[in-house]
Order: sequence, then structure tokens, then C-alpha cells
Amino acid sequence: MAHVSAGVEYALHCLLFLVDPQELENPPSARDLAELQKVPAEFVAKLFTKLQKAGIVAAREGIGGGFTLARHASDITVLDVVEAVDGRKALFQCKEIRAQCALFDGRAPHWAVDGVCSIHAVMIEAEKRTRDVLAAHTLASIAGRAAMKAPKDHADRIRQWLAARTPKRHRRTEA
Repeated sequence: MAHVSAGVEYALHCLLFLVDPQELENPPSARDLAELQKVPAEFVAKLFTKLQKAGIVAAREGIGGGFTLARHASDITVLDVVEAVDGRKALFQCKEIRAQCALFDGRAPHWAVDGVCSIHAVMIEAEKRTRDVLAAHTLASIAGRAAMKAPKDHADRIRQWLAARTPKRHRRTEA
């Protein structure tokens, strides 16, 4: 978790459209979700491959196929998405600089290198707290907050936009 990538943000935005897929005959494809947000389709497809491997989304194959959440939105945390997209990386990589002090002449005394250094200890605490915060928020909680901000008809407009995509997918393959 050295740095949360833009891919995590894109993945979360895409996943929010899957939280309440009611009234959609066919689930949205990665291309649909990419075009909805004006993001490159290849990028979203790569994200969804990672999300599928992590068990966050399930794919339905075929012309009318697409993606659905593999678990309920309240069971998918932001931390799950971060780790699916970016992997589980440490926030801080200690370089053991404390052992390199010029005064030690290449032989650091035991007291200088024993245990976790005080800087690394702070970074470990920061990483734990960050992970705890990310684990405390779910797709369902984020979707609820987003829904409170959006106009009441926004969800319907999204469903209509996505529903209108399915016939276009059929036409593309028939042409």
C-alpha cells in the first residue's frame, strides 16, 4: 500500500454501478462501465480481471454477458479492492539507515539496530490504521453516501443508459 493507484479509484467507481443492479436484464460489461465513465476500456478490462481473480466480481460470458458483484456489497471492503488491484504492499520499506551512521565505522552497535527502529514503528502504526479505515468502509456504505449526494433520478438514468447498451452489443456482433 505504498501508494493507492488510480486503478483503485477507477475500480471503485465501476463497482459502485454494480451495487444495485436491479432492473438490468443483462449485467454491464467492462466496456459499458468504461464508456459510462470515459475511461479506456482496456484499462477497465484489466482491472476487472484482477477483481474477478480476487472474488469481488463474477463474469457472465456471451453477448449479453457482463459483470456482477460476487458477494453482497456490504461484504466487499475498500481494502479488498485496494489489495485486488494494487496487491498487498507495505506502506514503508525500511532501508536500515540507522546502521549506516558514520560514527559506527561499518560496525553498528547492538543498541542502534536492536528491534524495530522508531521511524519504522510509526510507519507500521500508520499502515495498520490505514488498513483498518479501508476495511471499515464497504461498497454498500460508499454507495449509500453517493446516493445521498446524487439527484433522485440519477440511479434510474444510469440503469437506462446501461440497459440501452445491451441491444448495441447484439448489433455489433451481427454486423
